[in-house]
Amino acid sequence: MEATATLEKVSDDSIVADIGAIPIGRLRLESVDLLRGVVMILMALDHTRDFLGSTSISPTDLTRTTAALFFTRWITHFCAPAFFLLTGTGAYLSLQRKSKRDLSRFLFTRGLWLIFLEWTLFRCLGFQFNFDYHVTLLNVLWALGWAMIVLSALVRIPLSVTTAVGLIMIAGHNLLDSIQSSNPVWSILHSPNFILNNPQHSVFTVYPLIPWVGVTAVGYSLGQVYAWTWQRRRTFLLRAGLGLTAAFVILRSLNVYGDPAPWTTQKSALFTALSFLNTCKYPPSLLFLLMTLGPALVFLWAMDSRTPQLLRPALIFGKVPMFYFLLHIVFQQRHQVVRGIDARGFEIGAVDKPILFNTAPPLFSPPELGPDSMSVK
Repeated sequence: MEATATLEKVSDDSIVADIGAIPIGRLRLESVDLLRGVVMILMALDHTRDFLGSTSISPTDLTRTTAALFFTRWITHFCAPAFFLLTGTGAYLSLQRKSKRDLSRFLFTRGLWLIFLEWTLFRCLGFQFNFDYHVTLLNVLWALGWAMIVLSALVRIPLSVTTAVGLIMIAGHNLLDSIQSSNPVWSILHSPNFILNNPQHSVFTVYPLIPWVGVTAVGYSLGQVYAWTWQRRRTFLLRAGLGLTAAFVILRSLNVYGDPAPWTTQKSALFTALSFLNTCKYPPSLLFLLMTLGPALVFLWAMDSRTPQLLRPALIFGKVPMFYFLLHIVFQQRHQVVRGIDARGFEIGAVDKPILFNTAPPLFSPPELGPDSMSVK
């Protein structure tokens, strides 16, 4: 009998997967939850280093970092691409219980809700922990919200067109790297920069929309493979994952396109390898996305049949990602306050000694543009 993906009964408001033509009712796809849960755990590693680390060295500054510190950052590069990809995949799978009209409405309203959370709960009680709005960073929930809003329109057009739009955004956006503009619209779409900057208020966009919207659109298209037979699906996931990874190695070796910062020979073979892996996340370059999405697809292939017992705890986080995301940020902020630093980056009781802006990892400071030159997630 043909094997099927690992599935679990869930409530009515959960993701639905249909494997082949087998009517399986309201079921949850464990491989998707597992990948989401694993990357959420990795994300916590990254934020723990940012909030609680004592070093001022950027993990990706090859002139100062160590290999171990570099990899604590590099391994977490898989988080955002996998999460945006699975957002689209989950949207497609939900068509098993929603009409396209209902899905479009859900994506639009959920996207607005995430943008609202970015500007309120996530900003005021999470990353920045103040209510003065003197400095505001537009982070991951901002981009995810807009990606869902755009997807709410894309679901109404043919799937092949949605796929093409996503692929063009991912593969072609580095052609726009030469455009240097401080226009707020351009900063929102492609180039991290201030969209408002005056003595009273500054707003900096960290997650440009074009590449991330593209990843979400491709993730939506990926959802259709879960209607294929088990063998066909696994073959596709493995070949696509290995193909993307191979494309990363080849394009990165050529140093001609796909990332604004070419790799260079360093002081040792190890650090030359680190330079090879040190691709740009802000905005995510084509090579960054090939490097991260390829292994993500291989992971989905490997976990398609069963979930190893060792990894089953990750399913808990994968099923409640928003709750986990917000809770772990607030929890780490509380630890930071206990250490004598408030979440604005100031010593408790001090009014004029910014710590995170000057001496600690640059979590809140606007970055210099370049390959992962900031630590904002």
